[in-house]
Amino acid sequence: MKNKALYMNPNLPTTERVADLLSRMTLEEKVAQMVCVWQDKNRTLVDERGNFDFEKAKAHYKDGYGLGQVGRLSDAGGGINAGKQAELANAIQKFFVENSRLGIPVIFHEECLHGQAAVDGTNFPQPIGLGATFDPELVRRLYEMTAAEVRARGVHQALTPVVDVARDPRWGRVEETFGEDPYLVARLGVAAVQGFQGDGTFKDKRSLIATLKHFAAHGQPESGTNCAPVNVSERVLREVFLYPFKEAIQKGKAMSVMASYNEIDGVPSHGSRWLLRKVLREEWGFKGFVVSDYYAIRELHERPELFGHHLAKDEKEAALLAARAGVNIELPEPDCYKHLLELVQAGRLEESVLDELVAAMLVYKFKLRLFEDPYVDPATAERIVGSSSNRRLALQAARETITLLKNDNGIAPLDLKKIKTLAVIGPNADRELLGGYSGKPKHVSTVLQGIRERVGNTVKVVYHEGCKITIGGSWHQDEVLVSDAEEDRKSIAAAVQVAEQAEVIVLAIGGNEQTSREAWALNHLGDRADLEMVGRQDELVNAMAALGKPVIVFLFNGRPLSVRNLVEKVPVIFECWYLGQETGQAVAEVLFGDENPGGKLPITIPRSAGHIPAYYNYKPSARRGYLFESVAPLYAFGFGLSYTHFRFGKPRLEKTVVRPKEATRVLVELTNSGRVTGDEVVQMYIRDKVSSATRPVKELKGFQRLTLAPGETKTVALDITPEHLAFYDIDMNYVVEPGEFEIMVGNSSRDEDLQKVLLTVEK
Repeated sequence: MKNKALYMNPNLPTTERVADLLSRMTLEEKVAQMVCVWQDKNRTLVDERGNFDFEKAKAHYKDGYGLGQVGRLSDAGGGINAGKQAELANAIQKFFVENSRLGIPVIFHEECLHGQAAVDGTNFPQPIGLGATFDPELVRRLYEMTAAEVRARGVHQALTPVVDVARDPRWGRVEETFGEDPYLVARLGVAAVQGFQGDGTFKDKRSLIATLKHFAAHGQPESGTNCAPVNVSERVLREVFLYPFKEAIQKGKAMSVMASYNEIDGVPSHGSRWLLRKVLREEWGFKGFVVSDYYAIRELHERPELFGHHLAKDEKEAALLAARAGVNIELPEPDCYKHLLELVQAGRLEESVLDELVAAMLVYKFKLRLFEDPYVDPATAERIVGSSSNRRLALQAARETITLLKNDNGIAPLDLKKIKTLAVIGPNADRELLGGYSGKPKHVSTVLQGIRERVGNTVKVVYHEGCKITIGGSWHQDEVLVSDAEEDRKSIAAAVQVAEQAEVIVLAIGGNEQTSREAWALNHLGDRADLEMVGRQDELVNAMAALGKPVIVFLFNGRPLSVRNLVEKVPVIFECWYLGQETGQAVAEVLFGDENPGGKLPITIPRSAGHIPAYYNYKPSARRGYLFESVAPLYAFGFGLSYTHFRFGKPRLEKTVVRPKEATRVLVELTNSGRVTGDEVVQMYIRDKVSSATRPVKELKGFQRLTLAPGETKTVALDITPEHLAFYDIDMNYVVEPGEFEIMVGNSSRDEDLQKVLLTVEK
């Protein structure tokens, strides 16, 4: 009978199909669409080897109500490869299509922060590294690649991208963001969404639903600790933290949003009608669906041994608050939303609220064509996932991420003809460096491996760990064990003996997956009170520098590190963040000059934790000075050197006077005046000189990354539209105020790297 129903007719408009299906659904079936299983799938759907278990499924879903989503099939049985995941997805999908009354398919979701966090998934740099590329087209291609890999495995929704603006480097989740600037985050966020979702039709089965997270303001938690309250004004909230979400929804057409754990002005996001209904849906016109962060609805009441917001007296009240606020589905397990049935039956929640929330999700089950074509081909998954072409794209991303911070006397790149022995030292030298939310890619290379493969037999490569950062250091290892100081110092002494054999020292240090990560429990922390390198790494730096040999440092870390001692002691520093599976090859190529580093810092590197907040786009009164200490950052947002030199011509405006609704462009000639091909990022900052509410000293409003051969000149044109000039005025109206605007163009946010031209906006 269900096959003859209107909702099964693919030729009807989606709205009619949704209305027909919803009219046939019982209250129980509606509630079933609002819950998900993740770890609980091991109890209800999957055996211990990661295979579908029909008897389990039949026993637990015998009522035929169906299910909304299944989370992270890739971790079934401890982790399964692409082909097996596709088979499992098909089996589970077939069960719910054939064994639920209405045959509603399920949606499978996965974590795809920088490639799918799964066995065999292609892993590229962490988003903070992608921020350093200043390359939206590259970001789009990376997430398009990930979408194809993940969709082939039977998945329909990615819990990505993160478009939080990271404004506190103590926060362990900085690595998940594109950086500290709302414009950069928005541009890359839109690109990621477009990569995931394609044209939004899903006809080619290579695209999937993107999920913006974490809505909202998750990136400036009080004290820098994950999930803490965010204390900002509505003006700052809208101009900094909401802006990337609005752009990704209105320009990128993002189809899903994940609410954030934190509270804003005393109201947690999962219970905020103002945030999820008024702003998101009414003001912005969002038509997609909101998913909860994992276990976050429970936190409206209390999450045992962690924390609670205490807006609700129990899980049932928490479900009521979240549903009324507009959270469509609870992830990852049936927890609070299992009480929705009782709430409606008791007359405490209108069934129309459920109808609204369920309908929005059914739309996408139809758009994904799951009622017509819910299955995937395991052979296709095996062919696509981790392919050589995908590996090449991950390598390109790693190359573009690497950022040169210091290169005294042009020591880098190294000339292999002048070296007989090279020492590779440090706790990150022979370690897989992927960062959080990573899977197990088919191929992973370390710094040491990459260098040895590159030099072959032409140079002797010697190695020593030097010291440890933490013991173990895995992202999944809850307990953080500090290394023994005496053992570290013995190891440093041994490393000195190894390094003495070499003419040049490559030092790989920084952080590891434990020292900067999501703090999801009291026994799994990742936020820090300082920004210094952990352990005896500075002692290792001092010991290497004391040898009087050239020392080239590659920093790997998920957040900015205050490396003042390092800057004082060594001549060459590269910031790598986490480069992904192609770490070794990318590092070796840059070290020996096969590639020219062109990354730029997507976040300020402060001198110390005492310099926080350190973001560049501060208000005029915010950086007046410190006693005994410079107020300037160690390295500024947008900064990054090259092996070549670039010369900027004098910027000029197409029109120097515009009206509030008119646009113009700034043009500047860029010349590669050096001897090698290289990338430069032309950056445009704007300042409203006189305004009704205070404005930042400068704001990034345009950029373009381009490659120039030696002697080549290109003219770069960056648009200046009303959107680039507008702000929330004294009355909270979004307007362009008449007056003068400084247009600043250069290659970093530092004043000394910028040239200015004046734009006048007439009434």
